[in-house]
This record gives sequence, C-alpha cells and structure tokens, in this order.
Amino acid sequence: MKRETAWKVFAGEYNDSTFELKGEGEKTPSYVVTPLGAKVNRLFIIGVLTDVENISENGEFLRAHISDPTGVFTLYSGQYQKDVTEALSHIEVPAFVAVIGKARTYSPEEGTLFVSVRPERIMEVNADTRDKWILETCKNTKDRIEAVIEAKKMTQSNTYDLVKLGYSKELCEGIVAALKNYRNIDLNKYITLIQESLQYLRPSKETLPELKIDEKAEEVEEESEIDEETIEPEEEEIIQDRKPKAKETKKKDNETKKEDKFLEIENSVLETIKKIEGDDGAPWDLITEKCEKAGIDKDLIEEALTSLMDKGLIYEPTLGTIKTT
Repeated sequence: MKRETAWKVFAGEYNDSTFELKGEGEKTPSYVVTPLGAKVNRLFIIGVLTDVENISENGEFLRAHISDPTGVFTLYSGQYQKDVTEALSHIEVPAFVAVIGKARTYSPEEGTLFVSVRPERIMEVNADTRDKWILETCKNTKDRIEAVIEAKKMTQSNTYDLVKLGYSKELCEGIVAALKNYRNIDLNKYITLIQESLQYLRPSKETLPELKIDEKAEEVEEESEIDEETIEPEEEEIIQDRKPKAKETKKKDNETKKEDKFLEIENSVLETIKKIEGDDGAPWDLITEKCEKAGIDKDLIEEALTSLMDKGLIYEPTLGTIKTT
C-alpha cells in the first residue's frame, strides 16, 4: 500500500475542516479534507509544544497542544504510540517540536466534526527549523489557493482538468471534494493567514520572502460564480500584481505603518519581559507597569502579550506569570 503524503498545513486551515472522506473497509484510508482541498491522512507539523496533560489515571494517554502562527493543533497519544507518549512526557515545555502524525476526527453529533492529530513521531527542533517549516507551509498554502481559484473558473470543477494544469492528483481530488462540501470558501482569510505567518519570521523587509497573492481573489471568486465563461485565461503567473488606485495605496501604506508600529511595541514588551523575568518568570502586572511607564498604552500591551504567546515567543507557566521561550 502506498504511504500517504504528510501534508504541511497550518492549524488555522486544518482546524477549519468539517468534512471527512471515510474509507470503505479496514485498509482503505480516510481523509480530512480542508477548505483549500488538502486531502489529509497524515500531517507534518512544526511548532511550539505548549503543554502536555495526562488525561488517564495510569498515565498512558496524553493530550498535548502545538502552536503555530495561525492556531493550535491538538494531539492525543496513548499506549499504542508508546515511544511518542514517552517522548512527550519527557519534553520540557515550551519547546519547538516536529511531528509526523495521522489525522483524527471526532463527531459527537451529525454536522459537527472536531479534528486532532495522533503523533507517529516527535522530535525537538530549533527555531530555524520552525521558521523553514512556516515558509514552506506558506508556499504550499499559496499553491492550494491558486488551485482553488483555477477550479472555480471551470464550468464544473473536475480532477482531470486540474491535473492538466500541473497540480498533483491528490490535491485535485481534494479541491473537487472541498468545492462540493464547503460553501463560500473565504480565500481572503487564508491569504491573510499567509501574510501574518510570514510576519512571524520577523525578517528585515529586504529579506522578506516574496509571496505574491492577488488581494482581489475574492473578486475572482465572485466573477466565477456570476459568469464563469467571461473570465479570460490568465498568463503564466496565476495570480498577478494589479496597479492599485491612489486611495488603496494610501490605505495600504497606513496599514503597513500600523503593523510596523505594533511590531515595535511587541519587541519593546518582549525586551521588558527578558529584563525582569527571573527563574520563575515575570509577573503580568509588573510587565504591564513597566511598559506603561515606557509610554505604551495598556490595551496595546495586552494585544502584544497575546500576539507574542501566539508566536510561541512567550508562555504562561502559571496564571499571571510570563516567561520567554
């Protein structure tokens, strides 16, 4: 039997999944189909292991969470994954980890689906490895967005025509299934997800990887739904830059300035934590007090702390105490 591809997907896309292709028979695999058409049986994820919890009396069943720039993966590991369960119980959190695992689902009632991961392998990695995974996953997510846009242009999306455009058979099958089972796929949400994930790499503007996605993808969706036959074939680049109007340019410049300003605030808050934290961390109230004295608004301090937690740069070992990773 062919070994299933281990997909690189962000938690933000995986956790949005509400459709499962169930295999028929014991040896036929099942798949979680994401809104962007990733047909997931196995995953390859890298992020911050934030907590490991024993949820059985004998300690043979663990629940863990891994945070990436877009959300949190939930892992369950038990007696049938002894090596992984033992490794999880000995990793000191927080830690950067790489996991290869199986997609798992739980449906408490019809119409409700929760997804998780059953880890097959886990190992600690460094921040550089995590950053490379983020970049690769951004590229893979971009490819899926482009493929969905192409599928939406078709009178009737089908695997054969998508494969002819150069996409893998697995992705094409997933996209066809996604378009049948998800209503109103919000491509702009996933475009934003990519853009925000790239910011987590915190490179200089000169080294920020070029990942161009048409910010009017939603308009492409609307056009395809209104009159698919009127859409002209695109050139070699599926998604192109478009010349923005003056108002749009000004708006984007303002948004960029706001983002840069917030990154400065984040860095200031992070440096403050590093200066005052001891072995047990830094009290939340003291962090807020020091940052307010430095001229940072209290609401912005709260936002920065939440953002830094999401990025895996800080964590809360005990309620009201913050530590850097």
